[in-house]
Amino acid sequence: MTHTPLSRPDMTEVVGRDDLLLLTLDTLRYDVATELAAAGRLPTLSAYLPQGRWDKRHAPGSFTYASHHAIFAGFLPTPATPGPHPRLFAARFAGSETTADGTFVFDEPDLVTALAARGYHTVCVGGVGFFNKRGALGSVLPSLFAESHWEPEFSVASPTSFEAQVACAERAVAAVPADQRVFLFFNASALHQPNWFHLPGATRDAGDSRETHAAALEYIDAHVGRLFDAMRARRRCFAIVCSDHGTAYGDDGYTGHRLGHESVWTVPYSHFFLEPSP
Repeated sequence: MTHTPLSRPDMTEVVGRDDLLLLTLDTLRYDVATELAAAGRLPTLSAYLPQGRWDKRHAPGSFTYASHHAIFAGFLPTPATPGPHPRLFAARFAGSETTADGTFVFDEPDLVTALAARGYHTVCVGGVGFFNKRGALGSVLPSLFAESHWEPEFSVASPTSFEAQVACAERAVAAVPADQRVFLFFNASALHQPNWFHLPGATRDAGDSRETHAAALEYIDAHVGRLFDAMRARRRCFAIVCSDHGTAYGDDGYTGHRLGHESVWTVPYSHFFLEPSP
């Protein structure tokens, strides 16, 4: 079956009208995401993915810090086909070939600041260490937001990180006045190494693998419906769900990320509307 490209909404209409959710499934590999969707192992996420399939894209960076700086400047993962590809968001600069009709263009240095200037309450629910606010480096990205959260329970070391993060997001979103728009950024840490504890029977000594990575994604799928419900409870929400980069598990001898391998640069992406609860 031919995969139809994602439709691109007019973001000049979406911004100011709808709430916004940016959920980065940190470190998620494209091949694992597509295999699980095809096998029916992601029932919640697949129900929202157009045609039940992920879009194949190229990451804007090979690790979290670099990729999120690019994403917040409007450089979401790029379709893995020859371009140019019009973007949803773009900071204004001369010579941009991917700014088009329907692109939300802003003069501020980043999307978070731009949305705040248009009345959005901006919320960050952090996950991996670049959002932990435990030092200068871990404070750079959270400091963009009016409200930011990180707890040890949200970290890569926690077997229940996603559940704890979702509970935090539910509280934060519920506290925003109903007449104010909200932009929720959520960095899910569960897929990042270590993830061996998400696979029953796996051991610390055996370590992480594509199989434990897949188990972590299934864990996220089991709880992500709560996050979507929290966002749609207020009004229509435009949701972007993507990976910031992949990671290698011995592919061609490589392990980890912050390196130039196909397993790192190729990521899953999707966007869709969460319609209000009836």
